[in-house]
Amino acid sequence: MHGSFGRDSDLTWKSSVQRPKVTIVGAGFGGLSAARALGEAPVEITLIDRKNYHLFQPLLYQVATAALSPADIAWPIRQLVRHQRNTCVILGEVIKVDPARKVVNTREMEFSYDFLVLATGAAHSYFGKDEWAPYAPGLKSIENATEIRRRILIAFERAEMEQDPKVRSRLLTFVIVGGGPTGVEMAGAIAELARKALAADFRNIDPQQTQVLLIEAGPRILPAYSENSSHYAEIVLTRLGVDLRLGHPVTDCHANGVAVSGRHIEAGTIIWAAGVAASPAATWLGVPADSNGRVLVGPQLTAPGHDDVFVIGDTAVVLDNEGKPLPGVAPVAKQEGAYVANVIEARIVGKKQTQPFNYHNRGMLATIGRRAAIIEFGVVKLKGRLAWWIWGLVHIYFLISLRSRLIVATQWLWSYITFERGARLITGLDSNSEAKGGDSSSVT
Repeated sequence: MHGSFGRDSDLTWKSSVQRPKVTIVGAGFGGLSAARALGEAPVEITLIDRKNYHLFQPLLYQVATAALSPADIAWPIRQLVRHQRNTCVILGEVIKVDPARKVVNTREMEFSYDFLVLATGAAHSYFGKDEWAPYAPGLKSIENATEIRRRILIAFERAEMEQDPKVRSRLLTFVIVGGGPTGVEMAGAIAELARKALAADFRNIDPQQTQVLLIEAGPRILPAYSENSSHYAEIVLTRLGVDLRLGHPVTDCHANGVAVSGRHIEAGTIIWAAGVAASPAATWLGVPADSNGRVLVGPQLTAPGHDDVFVIGDTAVVLDNEGKPLPGVAPVAKQEGAYVANVIEARIVGKKQTQPFNYHNRGMLATIGRRAAIIEFGVVKLKGRLAWWIWGLVHIYFLISLRSRLIVATQWLWSYITFERGARLITGLDSNSEAKGGDSSSVT
């Protein structure tokens, strides 16, 4: 490897070749885009992530609803950059940044940098009610997805054995909090899972009697889309049997359900899709942030007062030409990562990058169950089955490996024809069994 890395006595990694050091924290869409764009640049890249894989988050809900397996949408980071001789991958969790010393600290060691790219993403936000988290998991990681899948599938298994009709009804009630794309996609997928894939698999219950509630505090779902698209999504979800509760925020959340505007709703499974909070990047740097903790970056995506520190993706607030914050979606993060790489390369060769970041909007897509989706690209707006096919092709195209593209395409085609879900595995700890001191065996 050019500029091999070594570890000295004070736990600092140093490069044997005096090239500019670029440290990238986070191997999501933004961080990986920056690292790949710098693959041939005369720099030494240290790519740090607390996971050893890159995750295609847009399809995470399909893991949660048993349509895909985790390996279909995740790839080892080392594999993705193995041909970049200037890149070193570190498995670690960053806990501190010292801009004065120009170092990044993980729990084990520290890394110096000439340029720092923070692409640390976002976590769930419960709006100050973090005690709700154990009852209403969000969907940001593979662990979240497999836990939600476990809760969904185990609910049907317990309902099959339950004799009390009230308890059975609660077990077969699913609440999704948040009417954005994640909430809409989850609601449609759970409804179809119950009414199609599981319909003939049980003897004591009828999965088609499952209740799926989508709760949104605002007046409509998909607020980032046009009112016409939002209305279409409401119609499709209603046809799927989803009960929409709009204009009423969740005021409480516990093991047996939620409270909405003072009214208690019994539910066996609750899924959180209502809000996100940025990583502690703003705190690390001591710079201004918005109410969600995102760094208020400059035109070149640099942190205020730190021209050598770039903040991108869900960690940053970037305004569009109309002064509105860009959405936290993959295309935004990827374009920001590529832009930052260009700025760094320009600075290395002595050129001054004067062009501010400008996001090229290639449209927004959301799927609403089987055969229905929404696409908005400027004045072009599509909905229905054609939009669903385009949505599928776009997502397959953006999967990183050919293997994943073939597997996902095959899985989707098989599911489309047969309505079957091939990843219906119940894994992980069963909280009820754990509380009783019982086994936590897996069911496949």
